[in-house]
Amino acid sequence: MSPIAYAWAPGTCPSRPHLPAPTPSGVPWPLQRYDQARLNPLADGHGIVVAVIDSGVDARNPQLRGAVQPGPDQLDGGDSVVDCVGHGTGVAGIIAARPSPATPFRGLAPAATILALRVSEQVEADNGTLTGRRGTPAGLAAAIRDAVGRRALVINLSLVSYSDDAAVRDAIAFARDSDVVVVAAVGNGAEQGNQTPYPAAYDGVIGVGSVAADGQRAPTSQTGPYVDLVAPGAQIVTTATPDGWATMDGTSFAAPFVSAAAALLRQYRPELSAPEVAAQLIATADGGHAGPGYGAGLLNPYRALTERTGASPNPPARSLARPARDATATGRATATRTSLTWALSGLTAILLAVTLAAILPRGRRRSWRPGLHD
Repeated sequence: MSPIAYAWAPGTCPSRPHLPAPTPSGVPWPLQRYDQARLNPLADGHGIVVAVIDSGVDARNPQLRGAVQPGPDQLDGGDSVVDCVGHGTGVAGIIAARPSPATPFRGLAPAATILALRVSEQVEADNGTLTGRRGTPAGLAAAIRDAVGRRALVINLSLVSYSDDAAVRDAIAFARDSDVVVVAAVGNGAEQGNQTPYPAAYDGVIGVGSVAADGQRAPTSQTGPYVDLVAPGAQIVTTATPDGWATMDGTSFAAPFVSAAAALLRQYRPELSAPEVAAQLIATADGGHAGPGYGAGLLNPYRALTERTGASPNPPARSLARPARDATATGRATATRTSLTWALSGLTAILLAVTLAAILPRGRRRSWRPGLHD
């Protein structure tokens, strides 16, 4: 496919048909597993800022109103409450969607504050065609530093590159040394050879893989020593832009469960350092699966809050805390295998509004990655 010119003003999104948003028909399966009736009386994320470095966050969604703090936009130079593709909005909802009488869906840390930082925007079709604007590694590095400067205690990076970058690596080290928990998706390239994913593979980052409702690793979820934990990442109901819900798949949507759990733990046990938070999340994961695709096992937020493990923040091997540090609901929009990619060569401009309207709101399977370029 040939590049298509960028066709709307910076800071805005193309108009597209507004389709009805069916209400989820039951409690989404991750929230059945992570029983909030006993979890949220202990901690709900209140007072904790979680930076979502992504495609922006659409604060118009009713369940995100009052939850989003705008930050700098590395794409357009404005603020980051613009999200033309819905990726960051979905990530934010998994973390901090507010309770609503209209739906059984809510975020795992429903009182946390989301700091929205926009770095990239790209769509990938099933055939691998990439369309959309990609930011730069420098922009991602700046966003990580912005998150630290704006007092985020947790940073969520639902994005993947297969190239090491010094500026990003240094920014991750800065966040780690500033006592910030950094969580990253390990990518959906298991069927393409499991190339090393960054920033998940950097020291001090919790690398998160994806499992389905039966606890089995998603076939696309990458395997390797960079996987520290797994979390729900298949048929995940979450917030859509500008309102309603979407159903998503991929490690991009597993990572925010871990970020939310880190926010709960930072609220409940504020004496723990970032490496200690990571060690606690790892030590309390539910095991039972062998192999590099599962890391320490499946995230268990309730165990993380309630068990006193004495976990060391400096375990041997490369796991979580590296030194320095049932019913599937239906929804509007696309079921996607999604990650953000920030280190692809070249630049492909974003689809025209009419093309985007055909991709995003409808129920076709697509993979899309807002990404960055070198």
